[in-house]
Amino acid sequence: MRIMSVDYGDSRTGLAISDKSEILASPLMTVFEKDFDRCAEIVADNAAKNGAELIVVGDPINMNGTRGPRSEKCRLFAEKIRELSNIETVMWDERSTTVSAISIMNENNKRGKKRKNSIDQAAAAIILESYLAYRKNQAK
Repeated sequence: MRIMSVDYGDSRTGLAISDKSEILASPLMTVFEKDFDRCAEIVADNAAKNGAELIVVGDPINMNGTRGPRSEKCRLFAEKIRELSNIETVMWDERSTTVSAISIMNENNKRGKKRKNSIDQAAAAIILESYLAYRKNQAK
């Protein structure tokens, strides 16, 4: 099954997609859209174009495990995508994914505008890798 992940942001939203065997998570694109509804439409369209059968939306839970306003906004975004795409959509804990993405980009000497344009899709890929590992472990 192809699974798409979303790292939702107010200005930039990162997307990543898995292969059909659910082994690889690849950065797909960054959506540069500030309008909530338009961004959801673009994400839903990309899910359909890429044959996604499941969408995983990163849930920015606070480090102490509580949910704040940002988490609620991501939940609303996930609901909107589900309505537009008719594809099952789940939330996934994304704590520290952006920090991990920055670390990876630093290791690869990707800085400045290059990093800014791809950090969100890298974070989406990390979210997806985590979710794929969970699915693999649940199957055992």
